Amino acid sequence: MEKKCLECGDTILGRVDKKFCSDYCRNSYNNKLNKDSKNLVRNINNRLRKNYRILDSYSLNDGKTKTTKTKLMDKGFDFEYLTNLYTTKKGSTYFFVYDLGYLPLDNDYYMIVKRE
Repeated sequence: MEKKCLECGDTILGRVDKKFCSDYCRNSYNNKLNKDSKNLVRNINNRLRKNYRILDSYSLNDGKTKTTKTKLMDKGFDFEYLTNLYTTKKGSTYFFVYDLGYLPLDNDYYMIVKRE
């Protein structure tokens, strides 16, 4: 029995469990398969990457520094996108984008920290 490539329909030569005739067809098939969710994931990852770059642009003294909400927003920081939260025993909640985070303080100030 002749096996056909799932992408282009050409005859497949080689192993019995092979599904594609080439790497190009395999990649093309998987890209089409993942296209719908890929756009959403790509946009979210781009947003997280931008937020991370903004937090990383601040030089930290002893693993922390302070800035204002306005300065973060002027650089394009989006407070909707983060990777995790950390709540201390005292009840303070840190918002993290990977290993860099921020803690809201009084008067629209934010403390930027790095998780070690």
